[in-house]
Amino acid sequence: MSSLRSAIPRKAHKERAQPHLRRKFGLLEKHKDYVIRARAYHQKEQTLLKLKEKAALRNPDEFYFKMIKTKTVDGVHKPESQANKYTNEDLMLMKTQDIGYFLQKLQTEKKRFILEFLKIERLNGMLHSLENQSSSKHVYYADNREEAREVRQNVSEQGNPSAFKDLPKVILRKTDSSYRELEARKKRLKDLEKIYTDMSMQKELQKKGKKRKLCEDEMVSPTSRPVYKWRQERKH
Repeated sequence: MSSLRSAIPRKAHKERAQPHLRRKFGLLEKHKDYVIRARAYHQKEQTLLKLKEKAALRNPDEFYFKMIKTKTVDGVHKPESQANKYTNEDLMLMKTQDIGYFLQKLQTEKKRFILEFLKIERLNGMLHSLENQSSSKHVYYADNREEAREVRQNVSEQGNPSAFKDLPKVILRKTDSSYRELEARKKRLKDLEKIYTDMSMQKELQKKGKKRKLCEDEMVSPTSRPVYKWRQERKH
Protein backbone atom coordinates (compact mmCIF):
# COMPACT_ATOMS: atom_id res chain seq x y z
CA MET A 1 0.00 0.00 0.00
CA SER A 2 2.87 2.35 0.78
CA SER A 3 4.33 1.76 -2.68
CA LEU A 4 1.01 2.68 -4.30
CA ARG A 5 0.77 5.84 -2.19
CA SER A 6 4.18 6.98 -3.40
CA ALA A 7 3.25 6.24 -7.01
CA ILE A 8 0.26 8.59 -6.95
CA PRO A 9 1.24 12.07 -8.20
CA ARG A 10 0.96 14.74 -5.56
CA LYS A 11 0.32 18.43 -5.80
CA ALA A 12 3.44 20.62 -5.66
CA HIS A 13 2.95 23.28 -2.99
CA LYS A 14 4.51 26.60 -3.94
CA GLU A 15 5.84 29.10 -1.43
CA ARG A 16 3.81 32.22 -0.85
CA ALA A 17 5.27 35.21 -2.65
CA GLN A 18 5.53 38.78 -1.46
CA PRO A 19 2.26 40.67 -1.82
CA HIS A 20 2.08 43.11 -4.70
CA LEU A 21 1.99 46.16 -2.43
CA ARG A 22 5.16 45.03 -0.55
CA ARG A 23 7.34 44.07 -3.53
CA LYS A 24 9.52 47.11 -2.88
CA PHE A 25 10.76 45.39 0.32
CA GLY A 26 12.25 42.46 -1.62
CA LEU A 27 11.58 38.75 -1.19
CA LEU A 28 9.25 37.53 1.51
CA GLU A 29 11.20 36.32 4.52
CA LYS A 30 10.72 32.62 5.24
CA HIS A 31 10.74 31.02 8.68
CA LYS A 32 14.30 29.59 8.34
CA ASP A 33 15.59 33.05 7.41
CA TYR A 34 13.87 34.52 10.46
CA VAL A 35 15.46 31.87 12.73
CA ILE A 36 18.97 32.73 11.49
CA ARG A 37 18.37 36.47 11.90
CA ALA A 38 16.89 36.02 15.37
CA ARG A 39 19.79 33.87 16.61
CA ALA A 40 22.34 36.43 15.36
CA TYR A 41 20.40 39.25 17.06
CA HIS A 42 20.21 37.44 20.41
CA GLN A 43 23.90 36.52 20.25
CA LYS A 44 24.85 40.20 19.80
CA GLU A 45 22.45 41.12 22.59
CA GLN A 46 24.08 38.67 25.00
CA THR A 47 27.54 39.97 24.08
CA LEU A 48 26.51 43.55 24.85
CA LEU A 49 25.02 42.49 28.19
CA LYS A 50 28.25 40.74 29.21
CA LEU A 51 30.33 43.80 28.27
CA LYS A 52 28.04 46.09 30.25
CA GLU A 53 28.27 43.77 33.27
CA LYS A 54 32.05 43.65 33.00
CA ALA A 55 32.24 47.46 32.81
CA ALA A 56 29.92 47.84 35.81
CA LEU A 57 31.99 45.47 37.98
CA ARG A 58 35.34 46.94 36.94
CA ASN A 59 37.79 47.79 39.69
CA PRO A 60 38.49 51.57 39.59
CA ASP A 61 42.02 50.99 40.95
CA GLU A 62 42.90 48.46 38.25
CA PHE A 63 46.08 49.28 36.34
CA TYR A 64 48.38 47.57 33.88
CA PHE A 65 51.12 48.99 31.69
CA LYS A 66 49.25 48.64 28.41
CA MET A 67 47.02 51.46 29.61
CA ILE A 68 49.88 53.91 29.10
CA LYS A 69 51.65 52.12 26.23
CA THR A 70 48.65 52.04 23.88
CA LYS A 71 46.42 54.65 22.36
CA THR A 72 43.08 54.99 20.61
CA VAL A 73 43.05 56.37 17.06
CA ASP A 74 39.61 57.20 15.59
CA GLY A 75 37.99 54.85 18.09
CA VAL A 76 40.33 51.96 17.22
CA HIS A 77 42.60 50.57 19.95
CA LYS A 78 46.17 50.33 18.63
CA PRO A 79 49.13 48.96 20.62
CA GLU A 80 52.51 50.62 20.71
CA SER A 81 54.80 49.83 17.80
CA GLN A 82 57.49 47.26 18.62
CA ALA A 83 59.73 47.97 15.63
CA ASN A 84 62.71 49.04 17.80
CA LYS A 85 62.07 46.61 20.64
CA TYR A 86 65.56 45.03 20.42
CA THR A 87 68.93 46.73 20.14
CA ASN A 88 71.58 45.82 17.59
CA GLU A 89 73.48 43.82 20.22
CA ASP A 90 70.34 41.79 21.04
CA LEU A 91 69.68 41.13 17.36
CA MET A 92 73.29 40.05 16.84
CA LEU A 93 73.09 37.68 19.83
CA MET A 94 69.86 36.09 18.58
CA LYS A 95 71.33 35.73 15.10
CA THR A 96 74.41 34.00 16.59
CA GLN A 97 72.19 31.59 18.53
CA ASP A 98 70.19 30.78 15.38
CA ILE A 99 73.37 30.14 13.40
CA GLY A 100 74.68 27.85 16.15
CA TYR A 101 71.43 25.87 16.10
CA PHE A 102 71.53 25.41 12.32
CA LEU A 103 75.22 24.48 12.47
CA GLN A 104 74.42 21.74 14.98
CA LYS A 105 71.59 20.46 12.79
CA LEU A 106 73.88 20.55 9.75
CA GLN A 107 76.58 18.48 11.48
CA THR A 108 73.99 15.95 12.70
CA GLU A 109 72.54 15.63 9.20
CA LYS A 110 76.00 15.09 7.72
CA LYS A 111 76.64 12.22 10.17
CA ARG A 112 73.31 10.62 9.31
CA PHE A 113 74.02 11.02 5.59
CA ILE A 114 77.37 9.23 5.98
CA LEU A 115 75.75 6.40 7.98
CA GLU A 116 73.05 5.97 5.33
CA PHE A 117 75.68 5.94 2.58
CA LEU A 118 77.67 3.24 4.42
CA LYS A 119 74.49 1.23 4.88
CA ILE A 120 73.82 1.33 1.12
CA GLU A 121 77.41 0.32 0.39
CA ARG A 122 77.02 -2.66 2.72
CA LEU A 123 73.77 -3.71 1.02
CA ASN A 124 75.34 -3.33 -2.43
CA GLY A 125 78.25 -5.52 -1.35
CA MET A 126 75.78 -8.13 -0.15
CA LEU A 127 73.92 -8.01 -3.47
CA HIS A 128 77.13 -8.36 -5.50
CA SER A 129 78.21 -11.34 -3.42
CA LEU A 130 74.85 -12.99 -3.97
CA GLU A 131 74.94 -12.27 -7.69
CA ASN A 132 78.37 -13.85 -8.05
CA GLN A 133 77.14 -17.03 -6.45
CA SER A 134 75.32 -19.46 -8.66
CA SER A 135 71.65 -19.71 -7.80
CA SER A 136 71.53 -23.48 -8.42
CA LYS A 137 73.87 -26.25 -9.55
CA HIS A 138 72.63 -28.47 -12.36
CA VAL A 139 74.12 -31.85 -13.16
CA TYR A 140 73.80 -32.96 -16.77
CA TYR A 141 74.20 -36.57 -17.89
CA ALA A 142 75.23 -37.74 -21.36
CA ASP A 143 75.52 -41.18 -22.91
CA ASN A 144 78.49 -40.37 -25.15
CA ARG A 145 80.99 -37.64 -25.98
CA GLU A 146 78.94 -36.10 -28.78
CA GLU A 147 75.93 -35.66 -26.49
CA ALA A 148 78.16 -34.21 -23.75
CA ARG A 149 79.61 -31.71 -26.27
CA GLU A 150 76.07 -30.62 -27.28
CA VAL A 151 75.02 -30.18 -23.65
CA ARG A 152 78.13 -28.11 -22.86
CA GLN A 153 77.48 -25.91 -25.93
CA ASN A 154 73.82 -25.32 -24.96
CA VAL A 155 74.77 -24.35 -21.40
CA SER A 156 77.46 -21.94 -22.61
CA GLU A 157 74.99 -20.27 -25.01
CA GLN A 158 72.30 -19.86 -22.35
CA GLY A 159 74.77 -18.54 -19.79
CA ASN A 160 74.50 -18.77 -16.03
CA PRO A 161 71.10 -17.64 -14.79
CA SER A 162 71.30 -14.40 -12.80
CA ALA A 163 70.87 -14.79 -9.11
CA PHE A 164 69.35 -11.31 -8.81
CA LYS A 165 65.85 -12.67 -9.45
CA ASP A 166 66.23 -15.15 -6.62
CA LEU A 167 67.30 -12.56 -4.02
CA PRO A 168 65.14 -12.20 -0.91
CA LYS A 169 62.50 -9.49 -1.21
CA VAL A 170 63.49 -8.12 2.19
CA ILE A 171 66.97 -7.16 0.94
CA LEU A 172 65.58 -5.57 -2.23
CA ARG A 173 63.01 -3.62 -0.20
CA LYS A 174 65.67 -2.40 2.23
CA THR A 175 67.89 -1.31 -0.65
CA ASP A 176 65.11 0.70 -2.32
CA SER A 177 64.09 2.37 0.95
CA SER A 178 67.74 3.18 1.72
CA TYR A 179 68.20 4.85 -1.66
CA ARG A 180 65.06 6.94 -1.12
CA GLU A 181 66.22 7.89 2.37
CA LEU A 182 69.65 8.84 1.00
CA GLU A 183 68.10 11.14 -1.63
CA ALA A 184 65.87 12.78 0.99
CA ARG A 185 68.81 13.35 3.35
CA LYS A 186 70.90 14.73 0.50
CA LYS A 187 68.18 17.28 -0.32
CA ARG A 188 67.76 18.15 3.40
CA LEU A 189 71.52 18.59 3.77
CA LYS A 190 71.62 20.92 0.76
CA ASP A 191 68.76 23.03 2.17
CA LEU A 192 70.43 23.30 5.58
CA GLU A 193 73.72 24.36 4.01
CA LYS A 194 71.92 27.08 2.03
CA ILE A 195 70.12 28.37 5.16
CA TYR A 196 73.35 28.33 7.18
CA THR A 197 75.23 30.23 4.46
CA ASP A 198 72.48 32.85 4.10
CA MET A 199 72.23 33.42 7.86
CA SER A 200 76.00 33.74 8.18
CA MET A 201 75.99 36.31 5.37
CA GLN A 202 73.19 38.28 7.06
CA LYS A 203 75.13 38.30 10.32
CA GLU A 204 78.26 39.61 8.60
CA LEU A 205 76.25 42.31 6.85
CA GLN A 206 74.90 43.52 10.21
CA LYS A 207 78.40 44.20 11.47
CA LYS A 208 80.06 47.59 11.25
CA GLY A 209 82.25 48.51 8.32
CA LYS A 210 81.87 49.83 4.80
CA LYS A 211 81.06 47.22 2.19
CA ARG A 212 79.80 47.01 -1.35
CA LYS A 213 78.32 44.36 -3.60
CA LEU A 214 80.61 43.11 -6.34
CA CYS A 215 79.54 43.01 -9.97
CA GLU A 216 79.88 39.93 -12.16
CA ASP A 217 82.94 41.40 -13.90
CA GLU A 218 84.77 41.79 -10.58
CA MET A 219 84.20 38.19 -9.42
CA VAL A 220 86.91 35.60 -9.96
CA SER A 221 84.34 32.79 -10.15
CA PRO A 222 80.84 34.25 -10.78
CA THR A 223 78.02 32.68 -8.79
CA SER A 224 74.28 33.20 -8.50
CA ARG A 225 74.62 34.34 -4.88
CA PRO A 226 75.62 37.93 -4.02
CA VAL A 227 79.26 38.57 -3.10
CA TYR A 228 80.35 41.51 -0.91
CA LYS A 229 83.70 43.14 -0.34
CA TRP A 230 84.64 45.00 2.83
CA ARG A 231 86.90 48.01 2.82
CA GLN A 232 90.10 47.50 4.78
CA GLU A 233 90.31 49.52 7.98
CA ARG A 234 93.37 50.29 10.07
CA LYS A 235 93.23 48.74 13.52
CA HIS A 236 94.38 51.16 16.23
